Amino acid sequence: AWTGEIRGRVVCDVCGDAAIGPEDHALEGAEVAVLCITKSGEVINYQAFTNSKGVYTVAETMPESDRWDSCLARPMSSFHLHCTRRGDAHSGVKFTYNKSSGNPHTVKPFLYKPATVPLYC
Repeated sequence: AWTGEIRGRVVCDVCGDAAIGPEDHALEGAEVAVLCITKSGEVINYQAFTNSKGVYTVAETMPESDRWDSCLARPMSSFHLHCTRRGDAHSGVKFTYNKSSGNPHTVKPFLYKPATVPLYC
């Protein structure tokens, strides 16, 4: 058997500067969709929500012949009161999954920003 794992973070980019800084915070409960194509050509959809640290994880154990070949992770929604606008123009991240069994692939953080940027920015 082969185990694949994809993880990443969803962050509130408070100042909307497209960089993670000390003023930014994790978004809990944000929804991320992950679509993977297996070596055998099957398409599998996963849905994940972030924990209190803003981290989401998708993992599955499968036969080596059916392991993930490439995946697409994309932010779906943020349920935060203020931080609801997608921060990155390229919302999805596509990647080839070439990790060995049990080694996670880490996706770059997805950013959301507030509709109005605070004055201290």
